[in-house]
Amino acid sequence: MGQWRAVALAGALGLLAGCEDGVEHYFLYFPTRALGATPATYGLPFEEVWFQAADGIRLHGWFVPARGARATLLWLHGNAGNIGHRVHNLRLFHDALSINVFLFDYRGYGLSEGEPSEAGLLKDAEAAWRLLQARPDVDPRGVVLFGRSLGAAVAAELATRVEPAALILETPFTTLLDMGRHHYWFLPVRWLVRSRYDTLGAIRRVRVPVLVLHGDADEIVPFDMGEQVFAAASEPKAFYRIPGASHNDTYLVGGKAYLRALREFLATALPAGRVPG
Repeated sequence: MGQWRAVALAGALGLLAGCEDGVEHYFLYFPTRALGATPATYGLPFEEVWFQAADGIRLHGWFVPARGARATLLWLHGNAGNIGHRVHNLRLFHDALSINVFLFDYRGYGLSEGEPSEAGLLKDAEAAWRLLQARPDVDPRGVVLFGRSLGAAVAAELATRVEPAALILETPFTTLLDMGRHHYWFLPVRWLVRSRYDTLGAIRRVRVPVLVLHGDADEIVPFDMGEQVFAAASEPKAFYRIPGASHNDTYLVGGKAYLRALREFLATALPAGRVPG
């Protein structure tokens, strides 16, 4: 990138940072509205769920039950697409982990109302947690938080405010500022980024079993960020390196070994009587 182009881009980002939504609205969130698939696409039974965040935003998700499940996974997805893009991965989790899964869209994603923001995504996650705690078919003591990428930051912060059975973070970054510095090293990102998404700060306050998974060929979130998050977590904790996996193909490249790592973690993290088969 030439010097003048970098200066022009910096100026444009500076203007965006002064806007109400901030620069991250344009360079962090990539929602898709149309749902390309549902759990029924893969023959999974599911319940379509509508619920509200504390500020009244109406949210949409799917509750996918598993026969004999003794735990429930609350899935907090990444910054792009919507829950329809996670259905194939959802089927693998359902089949291999024998665990209920609640997968929902943040505000501004899929069929959920509103526009995304850091405070908004956390409100959405808290609303999803409250929903599961109130369901008669969910053991409130057996809810596991699963966050991938941006969702890992949301899940880690949520775990400081509620009491999950365990926390699973996949491809987590340390902070949004660190990500900005990594990808936009030529810009003064400290003055351009409003949101924090401080996974590293949150994980230090988490007091439940933690599993961190990260592909060692991740082209978006550096592998060493996952290592830093793991190092900052309290015991009990586990780290699983996914050989050859990039940012968006962890569950495909990881295959059976990846699923086995999840099963083994849940078997040790969940209290007796709530271990998936």
